Amino acid sequence: MEGNADGQAMAAHLHAIVDMGSNGIRYSITNLSLPTARLLPTIYQSRSAISIYDAQFCGLSGTREPIPTETISNIIFALQSFVKACQAFEVPRENIRILATEATRTAPNSVEFREQIKAVTGLGVELLSKEDEGRIGALGIASSFPAPLKGIVLDLGGGSVQISWLKLAMGGDLQRSKSAMSMPFGAAAMMGRLVSGTKAAELSNEIKSAFQNALQELDLPNDILDPMANGITLYLSGGGFRGWGYALMERHTIKPYPIPIINGFGISADAFSPQSVLGQDLAHQDAQAFPEQRISTPITDDEFRISARRASQAPAVALLINSLLTVLPKVSTIYFAQGGVREGSLYSLLPADIQSQHPLVAATQPFAAPGAERLAEIIQNSIPQSATTNLPPFLDLAYSRKAFTTALANLLTHHGSCPKDIRPSAALRSTTTGILAATHGLTHESRAWLALALLGRWGASREDLPKTDTQFYDGLSMLVGAEAAWWAGYIGRFAGVVGAAFPAGYGEENDIRPSKCSAEWDDKGKKSVILLSAEFDGDENVRKALKQLVKWGKKKKWGARLVQGYKVVISGMNDENSD
Repeated sequence: MEGNADGQAMAAHLHAIVDMGSNGIRYSITNLSLPTARLLPTIYQSRSAISIYDAQFCGLSGTREPIPTETISNIIFALQSFVKACQAFEVPRENIRILATEATRTAPNSVEFREQIKAVTGLGVELLSKEDEGRIGALGIASSFPAPLKGIVLDLGGGSVQISWLKLAMGGDLQRSKSAMSMPFGAAAMMGRLVSGTKAAELSNEIKSAFQNALQELDLPNDILDPMANGITLYLSGGGFRGWGYALMERHTIKPYPIPIINGFGISADAFSPQSVLGQDLAHQDAQAFPEQRISTPITDDEFRISARRASQAPAVALLINSLLTVLPKVSTIYFAQGGVREGSLYSLLPADIQSQHPLVAATQPFAAPGAERLAEIIQNSIPQSATTNLPPFLDLAYSRKAFTTALANLLTHHGSCPKDIRPSAALRSTTTGILAATHGLTHESRAWLALALLGRWGASREDLPKTDTQFYDGLSMLVGAEAAWWAGYIGRFAGVVGAAFPAGYGEENDIRPSKCSAEWDDKGKKSVILLSAEFDGDENVRKALKQLVKWGKKKKWGARLVQGYKVVISGMNDENSD
């Protein structure tokens, strides 16, 4: 009876979402139970490559027609299969939702289409308005990144593109525009117009005019448009933008780009531009070149995660991006997000305290030993604090610094069960293809930082990796930069000292005290890290780990490791401290 009650309690946290988008239909079942609810963990997912938008333009007339009977039958058949999957997972019937967006909303036979779905499956279709679609999409963006974030949100679908703004504070306070502005410049819609003979310059002018009006209507907050800032941040979602993101990964200066996950991928405005990707400015080409195929792009469907459909739409997406960059205020950074209607609708169900959790902490909590919280404080004390010292981003903000060291402490013992010869590789790849691969809400930089730190936790460097992993290590190091890579290795090696002192991840209450370690910059102006009181009761393993930490601060191997850091001096270890 008790097991059955536990099963029912878990089932109550299962939520099934059908995201009936314009370019495809996505089915998922998510477990919103603690402690991982913030991550929106998916336990089942599938996709139907059915474009409801394209289905309405498949006739010879070139005008919009009702969704064909065959397409409706295929969708209903797929929905019936998903309902069976929900039954297998014991998802409560009231937790199954079908969310439909623009292509369904604007279809000539939308009412009949939705009635047929209801009649066969017994499930009603929730038709999202433009405003609801924008609001839920913004929440999907919020779910895709740790706080704080603020910037302009763009969602590119097949028939339209939406723009809004979003601010998420570290405490979980979420502010967003009252509504999203929707414009008829979806990837498929624009490509259809270009192929039909609309001049690219003419379409570009339409896009610029529409976005100028939208920006005025959105009434962007001053802190997003602050002229003293380096520039605004763009958060992009939707299939059209994601396809562009994968093309950018393929052409990244880091080759091969080490993290094949679109969510959290960031890039500068210069690298984002069509000129950088395609080597040409499509916004100023004659549109008549499109049907004659005189404009070619190097984006093809043999590239990772780029379908033939996405590749064919590249000229239209390039035109949109070119026009946007002309109209928008100065843009500094662009982030791509997986979050959309599915993620936004699920994120909205979470209480504020869960929404405000850092994804790194939520993802690693299930692996934490009983003393992890106290060990995280010790690890955090190894970071010298100084108002005059520029720390890398993951250490600069107290919120992210605590999240990073907590995640490291939570995973302190996890890879100890691996054979010694693969332990460094398992730790290094844990954030991309290992235990944290499915974690929603991480940036690529945070995945790289934690991976490099976990490698250091086991006392390993580039030279300790097999050749199959050295290129991957190089990519992660170049992604975060030489100095940040050093810091990740330094903190990871200090975590190795802690792990040697507390091999089980915990100890007696009096044995784990944050006051046992402190660090500061020396007062001679040298950027040398001094561990004033790294006092751990331990054996030879602790001393060996301390030696590894000192060696990490020696310059002679920095270049080979793609790091650039500082000398490390530990009190009571004079012989080892000397160069």
